[in-house]
Amino acid sequence: MMPSVIRALWNYRGFILGSVKREFQAKYTNSILGIAWTVIQPLAMIIVYTVIFSQLMKSRLPGVESVFGYSIYLCAGVISWGFFSEVVGRAQNVFIDHANLLKKLSFPRLCLPVILVMSAGLNFLIIFGIFVAFMLATGTFPGWAILAMIPVLVIQVVFSIGLGITLGVLNVFFRDIGQLFGVILQFWFWLTPIVYPVNVLPESIQHLMKYNPMSSIISSYQNIMVYGQVPNWISLWPTALLGLLLCLWGLRLFQKHSGELVDEL
Repeated sequence: MMPSVIRALWNYRGFILGSVKREFQAKYTNSILGIAWTVIQPLAMIIVYTVIFSQLMKSRLPGVESVFGYSIYLCAGVISWGFFSEVVGRAQNVFIDHANLLKKLSFPRLCLPVILVMSAGLNFLIIFGIFVAFMLATGTFPGWAILAMIPVLVIQVVFSIGLGITLGVLNVFFRDIGQLFGVILQFWFWLTPIVYPVNVLPESIQHLMKYNPMSSIISSYQNIMVYGQVPNWISLWPTALLGLLLCLWGLRLFQKHSGELVDEL
């Protein structure tokens, strides 16, 4: 199954790359500053978090001497969560949003989730690049530990697209799925240690975080960026395994109902 899927996507690589390019350019059509907004928006976010939490509120992380410690902790969590929520949020509507395209053109339907991930990944890389520049400018760059982010990012993408494709197929037939998940995503954000360290929670609640697949991913990013530490790889295995299972389940759902998708749309 997988070799045929990969081969089909490779044969349509031109269509995929062209779609990513058009989507990126379309975001800034008729905009005076154009692509400059890709820098302005994340830079403004970083500055706001830094000024408010580091300078005005004087927020500090335990064991971190840098005045930018909490700002980096917060930015690492918010940026990585933003990538996750963009992929899953758009993937759950990917077939519905492209209904006209699916009805008029013949192409591998799985090109659409791939285009989505690459487009969101491009946005993430731009924002993360600015974040890295900020850390270099403030002398808080984590060093070689930042390379550990690559496998963490791969695990996150696998989990995100597996969950997204599964929700995307189900949402075609049960439209309440998309509405319900939007609500779940809001609660999920606050139940993940993004704006607060996990050690501020009662001990009776801390152990429940291991059942939150995004908790280990977000914590890994934060440990890398704030403390310069390599993640606890064992804690990431459940999320990696869940992501693979969701990918397989999502592909199976898609192949089983691919003929019904267009009719339902």
